[in-house]
Amino acid sequence: MKKKQLRLFAFIAMIALLVLSACNSGDTGTSEKDADAGKSKEDYKFLSILTGGTQGTYYPLGGSFADYITEATGIKTTAEVSQASAANMTSLQDGEADIAFVQTDIAYYASKGELMFDGEVIDNVSAIGALYPETVQLITLEKNGIKTYADLKGKKVSVGAPGSGTYANAEQLLEIHGLTMDDIKPQSLDFGESQESLQAGQIDAAFITAGTPTGAVEGLNAVASVFVVPVEDAKADELIKKYPYYAKEMIPSGTYGMAAETPAVSVGAMLVIQNEVPEELGYEITKAIYDNASKLQHAKGKLIQAEKGLDGIGIPVHPGAQKYFDEVIKK
Repeated sequence: MKKKQLRLFAFIAMIALLVLSACNSGDTGTSEKDADAGKSKEDYKFLSILTGGTQGTYYPLGGSFADYITEATGIKTTAEVSQASAANMTSLQDGEADIAFVQTDIAYYASKGELMFDGEVIDNVSAIGALYPETVQLITLEKNGIKTYADLKGKKVSVGAPGSGTYANAEQLLEIHGLTMDDIKPQSLDFGESQESLQAGQIDAAFITAGTPTGAVEGLNAVASVFVVPVEDAKADELIKKYPYYAKEMIPSGTYGMAAETPAVSVGAMLVIQNEVPEELGYEITKAIYDNASKLQHAKGKLIQAEKGLDGIGIPVHPGAQKYFDEVIKK
């Protein structure tokens, strides 16, 4: 009799454990579901946009975009100075900011884990949209006598920080012209430092990848005659064949006081955003930027068009941004 009671007790205990386990399993599922739900718009009290140096194009545009987003979403948004494209991608990956300016080629490298992102794929960042062409400008002064890429041999040339978008552009353009970093004396300077160093005669030329006109170059031209080294058509074709994210660009006459237009090449400027930003907020951010782009005082404002917002995008588009562009296309 006692054995039967023990068996019955053991059986009841086993049933109780199974029921408790099932309940706990259900609770875990609910918890995971809640975690998977992600953030909502209400979770955001502040948004930051990473730009670049104060003398580039990203920073002034970022300030205007921040104002538009603040007004549209009710979330205080500010533009932050940064080390630009490559650093911006890493900062978004690490959750240090929400939105950032970046070159299209750099965003592509990050998504593939190539070049400066060798072996480190960034897959938690998506596109808001394309903005405008960013011209790769090789800047010097008329008095320096540098007229071609061949003239750079042995010269002190600012190429941007190692791992930056400007550095990659400089390296690739030098390559197409039969040069390497070993043929010049590379200097790791930002745009503002390049301006000051050229003016002081401490360097001979500088690569600057930014929308034209660029503040740093305009500032330099105010005190000395600027010359932009041209990229000949055949060399541009060669570059584009090897690196298809480049495009031919023509710097208009009158830019930096130049009498004639100058052939160059460009990559694209784009905005990226953390994947975890909810669709509703991503939509409002995208709409705020593209619906107000025509109000921008900067010369690049007229090039930022919703109809071209998906041109040249080499990474996935944020669902909120995609929703906005789908509405524009339907119209």
